[in-house]
Amino acid sequence: MNQNSFKAGRRLILALEKLSHPIHYDDGRILFSQGDAPTGLYIVERGKAELVMISEAGKMVMRLHAGAGSLLGLPAIIGNKPYSLTAVAGKGSEVRFVPRDGFEDMLQAEPSLYPYVLQVFAAEVRAARNALLES
Repeated sequence: MNQNSFKAGRRLILALEKLSHPIHYDDGRILFSQGDAPTGLYIVERGKAELVMISEAGKMVMRLHAGAGSLLGLPAIIGNKPYSLTAVAGKGSEVRFVPRDGFEDMLQAEPSLYPYVLQVFAAEVRAARNALLES
């Protein structure tokens, strides 16, 4: 999967960074788990993250990689559904967390950001569909 599938435009990242706070950890932190209720978005500032989908039978169905500039968790927040993947930040990565309420308030205050959000959302959905077709 192309790492750019999760990449957000600079304008959206700058707006989200104002609402975010850094997550500190030493190694391979789980950002969110498949099936968990969505609490917010994650911005990969530096490094990478791995996203994995596990089937009900316990088999890995899909593995995706997201690099710096990626926005993770967007489909769950937009769809108000549990996270469909588990995301793990790579060793040495710098990640920021944007609470769900802050994201929703930002979109209400700045509706001009909707196209940027939809662009990332659409790219993620296409990439996930293609990854599933390839597996």
